[in-house]
Amino acid sequence: MNKVLKLMAYLITGVLVLEPTSFGVEEKPTSQELLNPGKDHWLHYYGNYAAWRYSELDQINKTNVKDLVPVCAFQPGGNAIDEGLEATPIVYEGILYLSTSWNRVYALDASTCKVIWSYFYKYPKEINTFFIPYNRGVAIGDGKIFMGTIDGYLVALSMKDGKEVWKTQVDDWTKNGNNITGAPLVVKDKVIVGTTGGELPIRGFIAAYYLKDGKEAWRFYTIPDKSKNEPGSETWGGDSWRTGGGGGWMTGSYDPQLNLVYWGTANPAPDYDWGEARPGDNLYTSSILALDPDTGKLKWYFQENPHDPLDFDSTWESVLIDTKDGRKLLVHPNKGGWVNVLDRTNGKYVSGFAMIDNLDWFSGVDKNGRLLNVRAPKLGEKFFNCPSTGGGRSWNAGAYNPKTGIWFTNGIEWCQETTVRKESPITVPQAQTFFSADLVARPAVKGETGGHIDAWDPLTGKNKWRVKEKYPTLSSFLATAGGLIFYGDAEGNAKALDQDTGETLWSFNAGSGHRGGPVTYTVKGIQYVAIPSGWGSKVVGLYPQLWPETENWKNSATLFIYGLKR
Repeated sequence: MNKVLKLMAYLITGVLVLEPTSFGVEEKPTSQELLNPGKDHWLHYYGNYAAWRYSELDQINKTNVKDLVPVCAFQPGGNAIDEGLEATPIVYEGILYLSTSWNRVYALDASTCKVIWSYFYKYPKEINTFFIPYNRGVAIGDGKIFMGTIDGYLVALSMKDGKEVWKTQVDDWTKNGNNITGAPLVVKDKVIVGTTGGELPIRGFIAAYYLKDGKEAWRFYTIPDKSKNEPGSETWGGDSWRTGGGGGWMTGSYDPQLNLVYWGTANPAPDYDWGEARPGDNLYTSSILALDPDTGKLKWYFQENPHDPLDFDSTWESVLIDTKDGRKLLVHPNKGGWVNVLDRTNGKYVSGFAMIDNLDWFSGVDKNGRLLNVRAPKLGEKFFNCPSTGGGRSWNAGAYNPKTGIWFTNGIEWCQETTVRKESPITVPQAQTFFSADLVARPAVKGETGGHIDAWDPLTGKNKWRVKEKYPTLSSFLATAGGLIFYGDAEGNAKALDQDTGETLWSFNAGSGHRGGPVTYTVKGIQYVAIPSGWGSKVVGLYPQLWPETENWKNSATLFIYGLKR
């Protein structure tokens, strides 16, 4: 099919057809299925390549959601409850694939929770990296399930029985101290992963591996090599680039028409600069990168937070939106509480807006989106800033409804007292955390301390409605064609809200706070909603400073599957 005919077919049907792949016969789900997942499956961490977390399913809707009941529940048990259940499941042809802490993977009947197979990764017992033991999800493609591990490997499992097909070392945790906690992204014949590293004196990176055999295809370091005069290395003073941190620990997006992968990068190290640790803008940290998925070459970048002084990195989701007037946009929430809207063809700034009320670390942006009058802590002084290091929102993702153009997400109103200190990077025998600050959470200055759920028009920055919550939500969101938003709150309630008003139409006490991502799918023509429940993660450690009662909230891990009462 020639390019003109393919484009005409896409404009008429909304289904993109690519040329047959050049890497041999594919197993299901194929690259074509990943491009056009359909409404019966949930094939990506974000539901689709555009990071919408939206489903066309509407059997469960505003009229009947009151009749939603638990169909089954699955508890992995053991140490899988450590740091809670942070993953978003993948669902294909009636089978749900769930990862847990300590790199366990389960294949479940998606309508009964019956275990089909399980895989327990054999991690080194002496592992001592900062980023353990949680895992945020798997990827699927070519008959395999892909997972990054807490000791820096990428494994491919057979969808049929969970047996290892291949295992590839991405980085050496015994030297660099980093690993992989985010869900991989499968694009064509490759699987792409980003590493942790913003809190470590290393050079983080994003890398791609061939689906068939796990061989490395390319690697892009988020810290340019100054010894080779790589572009961007001039933004690092002295030898600070050697210990600059970065990485890309969450999951990227993909535009098949532009053939670009969009990946957010982590903060520079040390997280808090006392004034002389890392002079310059520190490219390509705290940035959005557009990479060629075939070669890993950088096509453009947009640095949201030059010289990031407060650990406000850019690893959150990149939501891809096509407007009615033909613009191709990218909507990106920064951890610091500001949302950037970019032209995703070239990375140019279009607009931006604040997603929280307590935002005081910069005064605005110029016409190119560069932050103005950025405030930074100084050595020997206590520095007050909003939001706290937990962010104006955590890494949990919002949901976008393409029919209404509304983006649903949450915000957090809290502040902190920051005291920076000098710290020398430790790189041998193993890289150690390079943080350089002491932090104390403080109440919000404007309004109530806590969280809120919001409906935004990302093109105008206008807020359609806001629902306040005492404890900030850490669950991802799911929007459906049934007019609903699904998520789980911190107190343990799985919820469905009316997309038009924010009114709670349904709730169920799941027994523990939520950290993972809800998904929806069908089995034998019946719609289900799966919502992981299980309180935990690093950011939860901040809560007792503002809400002492949360000190006693326990870690847990349960996947609930809900369906209409029949």
